[in-house]
Amino acid sequence: MSNLKPTLLFYCQHSIGMGHLTRSFALTQALVQDFRVVFLNGGPFPPGLRSPTGVEIIDLPPLGMVDGHNLVSRDVRFDVEEAKRLRRDLVLTAFNQANPAVLLIELFPFGRKKFAFELLPLLKVACRRVRPPLVMSSVRDILVNARPDRQHHDDRARWITDRYFDAVLVHSDPLFARLEESFSPRTQLSVPVFHTGFVLPDRAQTRTVERGKHVLVSAGGGMAGYPLFRTALDAHDVLWRDNKIPMRLVAGPFLPEEHWNELLRAGESRPALELIRSVPDLCWEMRQAAVSVSQCGYNTSMDILSSNVPAVVVPYAEGREDEQLNRAERLADLGTLRLLHPNRLNGSALVEAIRECLSFKPNSCKLDLDGAKNTASFIRQLTGIRDKHPRVEFAAVTQRAA
Repeated sequence: MSNLKPTLLFYCQHSIGMGHLTRSFALTQALVQDFRVVFLNGGPFPPGLRSPTGVEIIDLPPLGMVDGHNLVSRDVRFDVEEAKRLRRDLVLTAFNQANPAVLLIELFPFGRKKFAFELLPLLKVACRRVRPPLVMSSVRDILVNARPDRQHHDDRARWITDRYFDAVLVHSDPLFARLEESFSPRTQLSVPVFHTGFVLPDRAQTRTVERGKHVLVSAGGGMAGYPLFRTALDAHDVLWRDNKIPMRLVAGPFLPEEHWNELLRAGESRPALELIRSVPDLCWEMRQAAVSVSQCGYNTSMDILSSNVPAVVVPYAEGREDEQLNRAERLADLGTLRLLHPNRLNGSALVEAIRECLSFKPNSCKLDLDGAKNTASFIRQLTGIRDKHPRVEFAAVTQRAA
């Protein structure tokens, strides 16, 4: 009998920040126990981020998004069309060589429609296999709602899911947010939906530390963090002058270099301001801060909950992006953090929010944070069911279990 693990092919595309990649890597940490994991990385690899042990990484020519809807190449060697051709070939080659038992695709078709050029061919090839892999979508807690074409988008995503996928894994506590709250197709999904709980990286136990007196400012990968950072510098001037509160600002690896240089110039004349390009563990930084100021992406939110830091969040809400604001409002209602609406972001409002947060005691988190372990368990169980049932029977069996 062979002791080889079945192969799981994991596709992940991060386009603006690094949250999708961070969550996906946290999932692979749990999945490598049962699977040989081959990981297709579609965005630039953040400096300082370590790839998970035991995971085989295939870097595709990196693409990203600007203005929420236009693809750009993140590699000067290729224009967008060249990158798309190369990526499509690499994706299909990786699938054929890996011959996976499981195909896990992050966010698509609930998002990432600009990447259908490589994902639909992949799904069609997978579907035509004599023994098709178990195909699943890995989705965050809340989807973007403010789309002008939302109904068409949701109906199309529902059709693709029912046509090519076997299950949807939603990385949320269902008591916090369910898929149907931000996904409303006119025809209900027929494939099963499993809410796994929230996904956190598998961190080693760390010793308890005393909180410092400083304010920590961060914005995930940093690509969209400059407006918050500039406002934080204005707030720092008042907080240091009046309260002698220092500030540590972590820019993030994706903050554009020109913005980083502007922050460095602005920081030269400011006492008690520490500017850091990036850190390996933002949650550890939060554990040591008196107050955290950040946006409200999925992973940043998990770091806030894990560290139990008094936190002010200013959600990223440019264009049609309403997911972070939705999440922040829900977490604020639970008493786990304080929300400063992005429309109110200015130096004086941020100073007031930080001062109020100095005496704020966040409620302890009662949400399910075992999403990585639960996801691995779901996939292990579903793989066993799929081995015993053809696709039609599999759908009926798993719907009863969802």
